[in-house]
Formats: sequence, C-alpha cells, structure tokens
Amino acid sequence: MSSRNPGSELDLGWISRVGVNHPAVLRRAEQIQSRRTVKKDFQAAWLLTAVTCIDLTTLSGDDTPSNVHRLCFKAKHPIREDLLRSVRMDEQGLSTGAVCVYSARVQDAVKALKDAGCKIPVASVATGFPAGQTPLKTRLEEVRTAVEDGACEIDIVINRTLALTGRWRELYEEIRLFREACGEAHMKTILGIGELGSLTTVYRASLVAMMAGSDFIKTSTGKESVNATYPVALVMVRAIRAYYWKTGVKVGFKPAGGIRSAKEALVWLSLMKEELGDEWLTPELFRIGASTLLGDIERQIYHHVTGRYAAHHDLPMA
Repeated sequence: MSSRNPGSELDLGWISRVGVNHPAVLRRAEQIQSRRTVKKDFQAAWLLTAVTCIDLTTLSGDDTPSNVHRLCFKAKHPIREDLLRSVRMDEQGLSTGAVCVYSARVQDAVKALKDAGCKIPVASVATGFPAGQTPLKTRLEEVRTAVEDGACEIDIVINRTLALTGRWRELYEEIRLFREACGEAHMKTILGIGELGSLTTVYRASLVAMMAGSDFIKTSTGKESVNATYPVALVMVRAIRAYYWKTGVKVGFKPAGGIRSAKEALVWLSLMKEELGDEWLTPELFRIGASTLLGDIERQIYHHVTGRYAAHHDLPMA
C-alpha cells in the first residue's frame, strides 16, 4: 500500500462549510457512465488492471477454512494461465489486491497464502461489521485480534449514528482509536453511505475519516440496501482530492457492494482516472470490494482471447 495517512487536527470549520450541488453531481455521474468504453487490447489491459485492484471477498455466515483456502488460491491465480500467456501477461505475477474475510477467518487466509508462497495481503472487516453498533471496547479488541492474527489491512465501519447526528468530534475520536489499534496495518474506513441520508453528510464523514488517519475511505459494507453508486463515489473522491490539495496526503478509495460486471469495473477505473488521475489507478490507492466481479472479468478475457464466451466448466474457479 501507499504511505500511511498521519491524519490531521479535526477542522470543524471546514466540515461546516461543506456543500454539495446535488444536480451537478448527478449530471457528472451520468456523463461518466455514458462514456464509450475502451475496446479490444485496451479493454483487456484495463480489465487486468482492475483485477490487481480487487479485494477478493467472502463475508458469509457459512465461511469455512476450505472456502477461504479456495478464495486465496483464486486470488493468487485470478485468470487462467493459458489466457494470460495469450496476452503475454503470464510472467507478471498477476494477483488480486487482497483477500478480505471476517476476523475469525484471518488465520485461515494467512495460512493458505503462506502455503501458496505468495504475499497477497489479508484484509479483515472489524469494529462490529456491518452495523458498527457494538460497544467501543469490543470493536477495538476485534481490531487488535485481527492484526495479531496477521491481517495487514483492517476495514472498519463507522458508527453511523454519530454522522447522522453531526457528532463529528466523537466520530473523529473513535476513528483515531481504531487507527491506533491497527498499529502497522492500513485502515480502510467504511462509511455505510446507504445509511448516511445525504451527499453532504457523505462528504463530511469522508473528511472526518481522513482527518482521523484513514488510509482508505470505502463506500459500503455490501450489506446495506444502497451500496456503491457513482454519485456517492464522486462526492467521496472529490473529498479525497480536496484533502490531498490541503494536506499533500493521498488517501485511497474503495467502492464495494453490488459491483459484479466487467463493464462496471471499466466505469470505476474511468472515474478514478478522470477525477484523481493515473496515480490512483493502482492497488496502493484504489480497491474494489467484490466477490463475483472477478468471474465476469475472466469471462471477458476468455472472449478476448478465443472470440467466444466461456461455458461454465471452462472457468470452474469463477
């Protein structure tokens, strides 16, 4: 990942001055989605870039060591080897950005990746995921346990009540405590945008999270009724841009929830390139939280190489 965000003092004046032009955000979001997508070799290259930015995720109640092991194998071998040879990418060590699991499954993921001889980071959700409503002491202990078990990245969730009621100082202090509990692990802060009510609240929560030391800000847990949307993404990445202009610190962005198709991945990459620039088109500063997206990307690469779409048995791991 990129260098850590040290955070800054809470600037309540900046937060109170925030305003979002809702119609303009919606127009810009429509414009991004209507762009003509890249084609042929360029499309394949963009899709392979997207693969490197995926946090390959399993967050199910029936997660077991065996399906976590399978996920880790897929993270190391995201695209079939013969397809990579056909596009001359077989020697590039292509892998996903991370493997993301519940804290109880961190040790399983760490062991599977170690046995596979790769250094893909393990990310763990924590702090009472997905609601963030458990006692603070419990949430902090969950972070520390995940780090002790080998997680290199921690995806925390904020207490949405604090954001909805404008208790920005309390939210800032909580996130600072989570940042301290993470130690050397990078911290991604999940805003839960589907439960924040307005784009202005999303912008303010984004600023508070970055001031408190978040290395990434993330849209959603994937468990809300509304997850990653382009208008919300625009608000968040522009908050990232404003924070960078003010502090010189680059904070990463992670959309998550409902991103399933290769076409959507291309739109997200376009959004990042146009709003933040090429520097954010790397796994150090951009991640996509997804569980099924990789399968569709692999199908598109298969079509690019062979000229036909894969049958189910052609890509069994997808």
